[in-house]
Amino acid sequence: MRGIAPLIGLTVSQVNIRRPSLRWPIPRLLVDTLPNSRLSRLTRRAKYILAEFNDANDILIGTLILHLGMSGRICLLAQDETAAKHDHFDICFLGGQVLRLRDPRRFGAVLWVDANESVGAHPLMKTLGVEPLDTSFTADYLYQQLRSRSVAIKTVIMDSHLVVGVGNIYASESLFRAKINPKTSANKVSFSKCESLVREIKATLTAAIEAGGSSLRDFFGADGNPGYFQQTYFVYGRTDAPCRECGAPISRIKQGQRSTFYCPCCQA
Repeated sequence: MRGIAPLIGLTVSQVNIRRPSLRWPIPRLLVDTLPNSRLSRLTRRAKYILAEFNDANDILIGTLILHLGMSGRICLLAQDETAAKHDHFDICFLGGQVLRLRDPRRFGAVLWVDANESVGAHPLMKTLGVEPLDTSFTADYLYQQLRSRSVAIKTVIMDSHLVVGVGNIYASESLFRAKINPKTSANKVSFSKCESLVREIKATLTAAIEAGGSSLRDFFGADGNPGYFQQTYFVYGRTDAPCRECGAPISRIKQGQRSTFYCPCCQA
């Protein structure tokens, strides 16, 4: 989201929808609604980017919800750059900047919430858990949430109804840093381990943000630069490679149809 922050305050000149059939259809009304409005604010909820637009009188007209899906990219480009095959959606701004959604798999989303509706009440938003970097995500909160859950701790911390934004990579990395075996039943995790896990989830996500992100190998930031957090992984994607702390080979298992990586010694 930092990569598109320079667009705040700019006025929309036009909207282009080339292929509306993403996970949900891109609303055609954006072509007429957004021109002459101003991007007033950018926030985030879980993996959704929320872009607020105001009219000429600086009154909110609505919020655009953007999600990148599995391999989507938001690109900040010059207006004269030719659209490629998988470039589905543009917001063009006065001055020549273009916010472009590039999504080969078309699992992303572009949705609109009118100003007279609540973004928090949107079906995609209302069931989301706490933000991991907020003060509300505490050891106390996590410990209480885990008491009634007997599934593996890694599966639980990836549940967006509990806490948002802890994807497969960050879950594996955080559990390693907290020295918790990913197969441990959630209700068996002690309060002290919850303290450690909350601390390491926050540290892992903060490090990833500072490094420019991670995710799939085709991840790029809005400025076109790749994320570099993957270069510092402790366990993720390092099957049979030596643990960076003890030298034991990293193990890989399947949990919930996702790959989990851990050190069988450090996380015994």
